[in-house]
Amino acid sequence: MQSVACETPCVNTQTVTAANKSTVTTVADRPRLRRAGVPGYLCEKYGIDIAVATLNKWASQGGGPVMQYSGRIPLYHVADLDAWAVARLSKRVSSTSEREA
Repeated sequence: MQSVACETPCVNTQTVTAANKSTVTTVADRPRLRRAGVPGYLCEKYGIDIAVATLNKWASQGGGPVMQYSGRIPLYHVADLDAWAVARLSKRVSSTSEREA
């Protein structure tokens, strides 16, 4: 599999355990992501570069992944992001003539 270099750096969060040992928790381990974490998740898992500004636009105009709110904070469920990304990607092709319009 070819490595994909994403424009958006993948976001990791870090949690500290009671014994003062650090463990790294990726955004993929969280059931819902805030908007700022979505580009890193989509880049890391699917190689899809999406800017936060694009998500902001889609949130008001439509066309992006579905979201839900916790108060005023939009949250994106990881399963919804996965479904949106899979629907956005085309089937695999071996030449440009096989690509569907």
